[in-house]
Amino acid sequence: MKRPWNRVDLPVYSISSKYRNENNLNICTYVAGASMSPKRMTVAIYKGTKTLELAEKEKSIVAQLLSKKQIGLVKHLGFKTGFSCDKISSLAKKEKLTEWKNFKVLKEALAYVLLQERNKMDAGDHILFLYDVVGFYNNLEGEELTLNELRNKKLIRG
Repeated sequence: MKRPWNRVDLPVYSISSKYRNENNLNICTYVAGASMSPKRMTVAIYKGTKTLELAEKEKSIVAQLLSKKQIGLVKHLGFKTGFSCDKISSLAKKEKLTEWKNFKVLKEALAYVLLQERNKMDAGDHILFLYDVVGFYNNLEGEELTLNELRNKKLIRG
């Protein structure tokens, strides 16, 4: 039987982070609502990543809800570090990117949520951020990519 935290199927996001002329995208599975009024979300970002570095400098990120059709991006966005791989350039060459609220975002993401840092704390191997939702856009209809899809394709443990 699965451990309790692996029994629930959750959506998969990509985080778009930036600071000045630097941009990065990654995969993030630790994203959740935290408050309805005001609307707030939590996002846990892995330590030692380019995404974390940029998020801490900019204080804003975009959480992009991924579509099942985007499962092919998981290895590129999640298994490579932005410190040694220019994910933005390679995705731009494939015409997979657009811009929203001055962030590089994936054209085929289902939705974009603009988040402004409110607080953060050390959570172990991740930094846990509490963000205010300051904007959102429902980009496309479709089925969201979930953790179970990643598990079934052996892209993550569990």
